[in-house]
Amino acid sequence: MENMLNKRVLTGNEAIARGFYEAGGIIAASYPGSPTVEILEKLKEYEEIYSEFSTNEKVALEVAIGGSIYGVRSIATMKHVGVNIASDPLMTFTQTPTKGGFLLVTGDDPGLSSSQNEQDNRIFGKFANMGIVDPSDSQEAKEFTIKALELSEKFSIPMMLRITSRLCHSRSVVTINDRIVPNYTRGIDKDFQKYCMIPPQSRDKQFFMKERLEELEAYAYETELNLLELKENSDTLIITSGLMYNNLKELDIDASIWKLGLLYPISKKKAKEITDKFSKIIILEEMKPFIENELKLMGINCIGKELFRFTGELHQHLIEEGLYKAGLVESVKTADFKLKETVMRPPVFCTGCPHRPTFDILKKSKAKIVIGDIGCYSLAAMPPFEQSNTIISMGASLGMIKGVQKAMDLYNETQPLVAVIGDGTFFHSGLPGFINLLHQRKEKQNITIIILDNRTTAMTGGQSNASSGLYNESDDMKVGIKTLIESMGFDRVKEINQYDYKAATKLIKEEIDYDGISIVVANGPCALRYNIEQPYYYVEPHTCISCRSCIKTACPPLRMVKYEGIDKLKSSIDKDMCIGCSVCAQVCPVNAIKSSVPVDRRNEI
Repeated sequence: MENMLNKRVLTGNEAIARGFYEAGGIIAASYPGSPTVEILEKLKEYEEIYSEFSTNEKVALEVAIGGSIYGVRSIATMKHVGVNIASDPLMTFTQTPTKGGFLLVTGDDPGLSSSQNEQDNRIFGKFANMGIVDPSDSQEAKEFTIKALELSEKFSIPMMLRITSRLCHSRSVVTINDRIVPNYTRGIDKDFQKYCMIPPQSRDKQFFMKERLEELEAYAYETELNLLELKENSDTLIITSGLMYNNLKELDIDASIWKLGLLYPISKKKAKEITDKFSKIIILEEMKPFIENELKLMGINCIGKELFRFTGELHQHLIEEGLYKAGLVESVKTADFKLKETVMRPPVFCTGCPHRPTFDILKKSKAKIVIGDIGCYSLAAMPPFEQSNTIISMGASLGMIKGVQKAMDLYNETQPLVAVIGDGTFFHSGLPGFINLLHQRKEKQNITIIILDNRTTAMTGGQSNASSGLYNESDDMKVGIKTLIESMGFDRVKEINQYDYKAATKLIKEEIDYDGISIVVANGPCALRYNIEQPYYYVEPHTCISCRSCIKTACPPLRMVKYEGIDKLKSSIDKDMCIGCSVCAQVCPVNAIKSSVPVDRRNEI
């Protein structure tokens, strides 16, 4: 019987972290973002590895680059759009020789379960001249992490591990092994031609990149990372990679399968040797036709996106539909799985979220243009608040509001403009936008920036940031947002307690009326992260006038109910859900909502 003591059931994210640990990895950096956030969280459990959530993905990549250049195995993990932020150092670093193994883990998101776009970072990997591996389950996620670091050192090339949301969060059995630390040759090489990317060296590096990719392609001819499964008497070959391999296997199709673990570069020689034996070549892959295009560039006749859709996840039903179109199956037997319809529950701010009162105030203000950003507060774009005209990318609200204002100015149009940005996004990519607001500003330009400071990167799981007071997790370092903004040269910077509805309303309306650039730092700790809980509130039904002012704040404990002996529906608060933030009591015009303990404790939050 196989020894089960070294078996674990791990998610893909956990398996990658385990693989980096077993490979003797030393430096790990990330910026939190679904679907990859748990990799770094798991790596933090290993004392032998230095792990950090960096200020943004660019900095995370640079931290990992530093470790690699010093000679130790390093990893940077991020969601797919994070690679956009990291692309500046990435596109230059990949020209240099790799000393310590370097691995970039990118989490793609087919179906956009938690992302603003569906970009396919396999294209980015090729664009950056990296080798790409694509695991199909948690065991391979661990193995490929180790192997990619080895290949990185063997061929002096940065590697990309490309995973998807489904693999990140699905679980399978993984074999656990001991940590083996390579005999590192540590230190920075004093050879400016290696790492100083100025034009003379950069020109030479174009040939260097080409040569090492050719060497990696030669390795791809015989690599064990790729798997060929031949089906007797079959004239059809299906080429696939990643999680699609498992979906395909479950269908038990009468066709041979070539699974690409080493996704890029593909060995031209091997591809032609294999495909020449088949009359029909089908490519199964999610999103862009990456493998399909690579094979067509080799002159191989194949079909893929003619059969399978270009967006979203490909489940068995959709795969079988595509194979039916290709004439490979006689009928579609798998059921098109559909969830039973339930009562719609749109996403809302958490109970006691400090951002709720701010957007309720904005909704009642005269600001008609509110430029949003990326964070929990993106929820304000939806009912009942509907207080974001745009949401594009992290930090974009600041540049966009300036562009809107300048366009209005050229047409002599005036109206209040508001932008909102969270504390995590402020540190991630907001600082350049703030500094740019000072450039060519006029005295009379009605712009109000609200910085929503809940002292955490909440949307991705409550990770610490520079506003948390525990940024380094071993000390109490905290960057003061108001002080930092004032040091830039802004002369109108105010702070509010988001839970103090009356004071916050007065200040926000004053700043919106102010004819110039004003900045409001709206403070209030994340109720979920900091486990805020105060005496619950309740409704006096005979005082309640059913105006629904409290209901319109969309706090989950609030609902309209029928009280015994009262005809009209009245407000009610689920005391088990209420955390006592008091916002509902403050918006009530008739004082019908009371604290279960007759003490005003808002200032203790």
